Amino acid sequence: MTHLAEPASADARAMAKTEAGMVAGADDGVVARFLAVPYAAPPVGALRFAAPAPVVAWDGVRDATQRGCIAPQYTPSAAELEKALPGLDIEPLIGGNQVRGDDFLVLNIWKPSGAQTGLPVMVFIHGGAFTGGAGAAAVYDGSAFARQGIVCITINYRLGIEGFLPIPGAPTNLGLRDQIAALKWVQTNAAAFGGDAANVTVFGESAGAMSIANLLASPLAKGLFGRAIVQSGHGDMVRPIAVAQRLVKKLAKMLRVQQTVEGFRGKSIADAVDALRRISQPTARIDLRDANGREPAFGLSKFLPVYGDDVLPDHPVTALRNGAASDVQLLIGTNTEEMNLYFVPSGVKRKIGKFLANFAVKRAEPKAKEILRAYGINERGKRPGDAFTEALTDLVFRLPARRFAQAHRGRTHVYEFAWRSSAYDKQLGACHAMELPFVFDTLATVSGPKGLAGGAPPQELAAKLNKIWADFAKTGELPWPTYDEQRLACTLDTGVVAPEQPYIAERFLP
Repeated sequence: MTHLAEPASADARAMAKTEAGMVAGADDGVVARFLAVPYAAPPVGALRFAAPAPVVAWDGVRDATQRGCIAPQYTPSAAELEKALPGLDIEPLIGGNQVRGDDFLVLNIWKPSGAQTGLPVMVFIHGGAFTGGAGAAAVYDGSAFARQGIVCITINYRLGIEGFLPIPGAPTNLGLRDQIAALKWVQTNAAAFGGDAANVTVFGESAGAMSIANLLASPLAKGLFGRAIVQSGHGDMVRPIAVAQRLVKKLAKMLRVQQTVEGFRGKSIADAVDALRRISQPTARIDLRDANGREPAFGLSKFLPVYGDDVLPDHPVTALRNGAASDVQLLIGTNTEEMNLYFVPSGVKRKIGKFLANFAVKRAEPKAKEILRAYGINERGKRPGDAFTEALTDLVFRLPARRFAQAHRGRTHVYEFAWRSSAYDKQLGACHAMELPFVFDTLATVSGPKGLAGGAPPQELAAKLNKIWADFAKTGELPWPTYDEQRLACTLDTGVVAPEQPYIAERFLP
C-alpha cells in the first residue's frame, strides 16, 4: 500500500488515475503538478541494460508532489563547476541536486487546474550531452505552458553507459527506447490529465533535441507525436555501431570486465558513473572518428545514439530524405553564438591560439585548417578564439540543423535565437541553452549576478516565446512562413524573417 503524503505546501491535492494506479499531485488553484510519476520499471538488477519494462501497478495512492530521482550521472562538485564555469550557476539547468535512487524512469506533469479534456500535450526531453541532466530541473518548470492551456510533460531517461553504450548482448539505444516508452505512456495516460493523445508535440534542447531528431527518423516512434520542436539539435550526432563499440572496448578495459552485458552488469552503477567521469575527461584518449575522419560530437560527448539497429536503421538525415516523418510538422532552430557557453566562462575564447585551435578542430574535422582560415583565424585584429568559436558554432550546431531542415520532407519552420545575455560583461551572448528560460518562461531561475541570462532579461520576450511554442502545439501555426525553397528563418527576438545566409563552413563539407 502506498500512502498519500501531504503536499509540502498549502496547495490542494490533485488526483489522477494512471494505468498503473492513482497519483496525487498538488494544485495551487491555477496549475496542477504531478512529479516523479513512473512510466517504466526501475532499470536495475535483471532490468539493467534491458529494454524498458512496464511499471508495476500499485495499490492506494502514490505521492506525486516531490521531485523524484535523477538518472545515474556524474554530478560535479561546486568547486569543479566553479573551476569549469567560473561565475556561472548552472544548477537550474542540470537539476543535479536531486536525490539518487533506482526509480528514475519518471516524468513530471503540469496541467491547468480543474477537470479538462482534449488539451494539447507537450513532452520535453532534456539535454546534457547524453550523460547528464534531469527533467525536473528548475528551468524546465512547465507551469507557464499549463497556464496556456497545455499539458506539459518532462521526462528522465537513461544516460551514459546505462543508456547510450552499444554493449554486445544488450539492446542498443536504451536511452532512446526509454523516450519511446515515455511517449507510449503518454498515449495511454494523457487523458487522465486532460490531455489529447492525438495532439502531442515533442520538444527538446541540445542532446534532447538530438534525441527528437532521432525519434523523427525512428520507425519505433512513428505515430507517437504529430509535431516536433528541435532546439539547438539535429540528426548528425550519431555514430555507426562499429565506431561506438570502440568505446565499449575502452570502458570494458577501464572497468576490467568482458565486453558483454554480463560483464558490465557485474559492475555497480556507481562504478559505471566513475568510469563515465574518467572517459569524459579531455585527456581520455580514444578515436571516435568515422570512416571519413569526422567526429560528429566534436568532443562534446563520447556517448551518442547509434544507427544501424531497429531504433535507427538508417542515419537520421538519410531517413528524413527518404520521407521519414513527412507527416510531422517540424520547428527547428539554433542560437547565434552557441559555443560561447563552452568557451567564454572557461576563458578558451579569449586565450586559445592558432595552433591549439587548429589541433582541436582537426580532431573532428579533416579540413580544420581551411575552415578556420575562412573564418578569419589569420586576419589581423581578429583573435584566434573568435574565429575558433564562430567556426565551431556553425560546424556543431547551426549548419547541421539547417541541413536537417532541408532534409525534412514535411512542413518545416526555422528560427534563430539572437538575444544576447549580459553575463560575463556581455560576452556570453546568445549562447547554447539561452533560449530555454524564455521558452519555459522561467527567467527567474537564471537571472542575477551568476545567472545564465544575467541581470534583467526581458520578460516580454519570454512571454512571446512561450506563447509561440504553445500556439504551435495547439494548432501547428507559426507567425512566419515555412522554410521551403526560400530558406526563410525567423529571428525570434526581433521578429525579422529573411532568407538564411550561407554558412562559411558549408563549402568545405560534403
